[in-house]
Amino acid sequence: MTVSGRQCDRCHGPAPVHTMSFFNLDIICMGCKEREKEHPLYAEARRAEEEALRSGDHHFPGIGCPPELYRPA
Repeated sequence: MTVSGRQCDRCHGPAPVHTMSFFNLDIICMGCKEREKEHPLYAEARRAEEEALRSGDHHFPGIGCPPELYRPA
């Protein structure tokens, strides 16, 4: 972990401001969030999560993170 207490699950850099991925349960920094938003499967991942929530599944693990989002930008 970083001094701030949180490390990005993708780039492993500090993530004092962070969010959860729409692809999986990763906690990611805002830079990785921007990369995620640009991915062609992002809309599908958001739709799948919204459907799961509407169905009452509040523990939806996501559709899976594309491996390229774990590589450096």
